[in-house]
Amino acid sequence: MHNYLDFEKPISDLEAKIRELKKLAEEDESIDTSEEISRLESRVDEAMVEIYSKLNAWQKTQVARHPQRPHFVDYAEALFTEFIPLAGDRKFAEDAAIQAGLARFRGQPVAVIGQEKGNDTKSRIKHNFGSPRPEGYRKAIRVMEMADRFGLPVITLIDTAGAYPGVGAEERGQAEAIARSTEMCLGLKVPMVSVVIGEGGSGGAIAIATGNRVYMLEHAIYSVISPEGAASILWRDSTRAKEAATNMKITAEDLKGLGIIDAIIPEPVGGAHRAPDRVIGMTGDVIATALAELTPIPGDQLRTDRRQKFLDIGRNL
Repeated sequence: MHNYLDFEKPISDLEAKIRELKKLAEEDESIDTSEEISRLESRVDEAMVEIYSKLNAWQKTQVARHPQRPHFVDYAEALFTEFIPLAGDRKFAEDAAIQAGLARFRGQPVAVIGQEKGNDTKSRIKHNFGSPRPEGYRKAIRVMEMADRFGLPVITLIDTAGAYPGVGAEERGQAEAIARSTEMCLGLKVPMVSVVIGEGGSGGAIAIATGNRVYMLEHAIYSVISPEGAASILWRDSTRAKEAATNMKITAEDLKGLGIIDAIIPEPVGGAHRAPDRVIGMTGDVIATALAELTPIPGDQLRTDRRQKFLDIGRNL
């Protein structure tokens, strides 16, 4: 059963009728509903293509936040083998919002870092809804330092509404931790590939997204602040989030045009949550291609190119 978004009502109505017809056929085998089901399934496909071909920025935000969208743990399970998670920042505590460790990607040893939101109430609380605290970023720094020391490529998967803004996090140096993590990304002498798989929110995202290659899924978003936060600041009215999302240019198409990301990974019609295995597989292929291009480049050149990539953002607009 899908969790339908508000703009998917035509799809939900049609699929509800299909479920009713299938149930009717199961209860009474003398009733043949196959022809009607086939007709309705064709209408679902048509409606899906029509709706998803013209999503606005706010609707893409809703898709990026869909509770059934694949998260870091799904990518980690499908793309990596021998994944060994590392815990703690060796300074204060463990932060489950950032998952990090060592693994093999298609046989190649790599370091893996990503935000995990959780997929039910218990896991969402455990992972703080994907909003990292300072110790999460310091753990990421620790793993990146290890990767740099042993020559391991770094793969990061970004999915966060932003770093946790709580008092404790601020007291323990949230801004400094984000800055140090961004600095660490820029200083690496190994290939770094980053993919925004859901939400890429503010410094909480870029702290682990300053890669040689930065990709976004088609319906992911990437912004300096959430649409609701921007609306609250600009108009003191969070209900104007839809307007803020449009003006902020947060979609993959917008960001590709602005030169902030390198490429867009297409999603199936209906979003990544409707065919997660296919999306994860395509993401893996994109990462593999990027690593094949980056691995032969000397470390000093990788670092120089990465820094210049981010210095150049906005210069040619």
